Amino acid sequence: MEDKYIIEMLNITKEFPGIKANDNITLQLKKGEIHALLGENGAGKSTLMSILFGLYQPTSGTIKKNGEVVQINNPNDANDLNIGMVHQHFKLVECFSVLDNIILGVEPTKGIFLEKKNARKRVVELSDKYGLSVDPDALISDITVGMQQRTEILKMLYRDNEVLIFDEPTAVLTPQEISELMKIMKNLAKEGKSILFITHKLNEIMEVADRCTIIRKGKYVGTVDIPSTTKEELSRMMVGRDVSFSVDKKPANPGKTVLKITGMTVPSKSHSNNAVKNVSLNVREGEIVCIAGIDGNGQSEFVQALTGLEKMTAGTIMLNGKDITNDSIRMKSKEGMSHIPEDRHKHGLILDYMLDQNIVLQRYWDSEFQTGGFIKSKAVREYSDRLIEEYDVRSGQGSSTIVRSMSGGNQQKAIIAREIDKAPEILVAVQPTRGLDVGAIEFIHKQLVAQRDKGKAVLLVSLELDEVMDVSDRILVMYEGEIVGQLDPKTVSVEELGLYMAGAKRDEVPAEV
Repeated sequence: MEDKYIIEMLNITKEFPGIKANDNITLQLKKGEIHALLGENGAGKSTLMSILFGLYQPTSGTIKKNGEVVQINNPNDANDLNIGMVHQHFKLVECFSVLDNIILGVEPTKGIFLEKKNARKRVVELSDKYGLSVDPDALISDITVGMQQRTEILKMLYRDNEVLIFDEPTAVLTPQEISELMKIMKNLAKEGKSILFITHKLNEIMEVADRCTIIRKGKYVGTVDIPSTTKEELSRMMVGRDVSFSVDKKPANPGKTVLKITGMTVPSKSHSNNAVKNVSLNVREGEIVCIAGIDGNGQSEFVQALTGLEKMTAGTIMLNGKDITNDSIRMKSKEGMSHIPEDRHKHGLILDYMLDQNIVLQRYWDSEFQTGGFIKSKAVREYSDRLIEEYDVRSGQGSSTIVRSMSGGNQQKAIIAREIDKAPEILVAVQPTRGLDVGAIEFIHKQLVAQRDKGKAVLLVSLELDEVMDVSDRILVMYEGEIVGQLDPKTVSVEELGLYMAGAKRDEVPAEV
């Protein structure tokens, strides 16, 4: 019976200071199957997969490969056992090219010299075969988060691994890219690969997985056959309660213009054309405006220019009638702009700081938290403890937890708590539910709608079509750095929205939308 399992993780327990991340979990992967691993943020999914990949050692438990006990001390051992992993938080060297990252650790040589020609050819072939469309010569620092994700997938395919761990691989992909990835995964399984697939997206599990193991708060809940279950049952097993899959909101009642952008132009880092081309838009109080588009069409550069991370070459930004175009990031924050960034590690958190320090990053200079340049530690801790409680941020040691040790979803919740609690005039939310479970997504959507209903302006940038359609009051589609359509989510279809996003359809959009 055992030999039908290519991987068995038996009675795995892993303890960290203050938390038992995995508590006696058993997971069995059949040869040639796609096995989903489902759980809330901080449930222990990534920890369990990191043990299988050799990044952590279990406190107790056994791992078997093809029925034989194996010891996986590090990722090299995992690779020797043909186990590969696409990480949720990318393991890429930013100053290296895509090709250099893919071959890192298995560099082809001729004598003492690197021999990249054949490797480059193979990477291009794999990229074409799986529709990943990655430029092998581009620097990681210059490509989008979505392109970095594809580089991680290529890195694993390049190594011919037979057990493939996908840790939230679709978190940064567009709907079209997700559909392609689902096909890739099915093809890999047909070729005899065995796939462990961590995701929060129940639709993906229902579409692609054969079986699903659910864990909650570090404990094993059960394993189910996907053909005989439902999304509702999976979500109930995951969070321990019923979850609403629709966003409950009343019609918007927009007031005066809060954010007014005129003629924004932003240069591209990767080519000679502008990434954002003469974009003008308004966001009014009491409305959620969503910028939709396929990743890489100027949304990232637009947000970076808006929030002060990048310089504009033309255009103005007005907040409540005041010109903030050239203000610093801190001044924009003080003027009432909050920013939930696309990349929480690069622009949202200082990973080696404690949670309470991260939670006051945008406010530590307020008199509430400092006197004469000295931080009031007690006030900071009390404030942090309150937000941790209100936003259900799960961490092993509460406010004193080092943020790097927290799950991605709980890192995201900490940023959202910090940015919303500032009571901003304009909330710029970029992929705010990326990597969150259904319970947390439901909570975040309620927070965005609550901000709108308080009369705040919300600018949402999202690649998730469901989120775009359900949360926004007005949709602006960005294609190749331009606004090509202004759509009403109540009347537009997903198919029509997709045509605008792909550039197959565009309107003459008014100068100010």
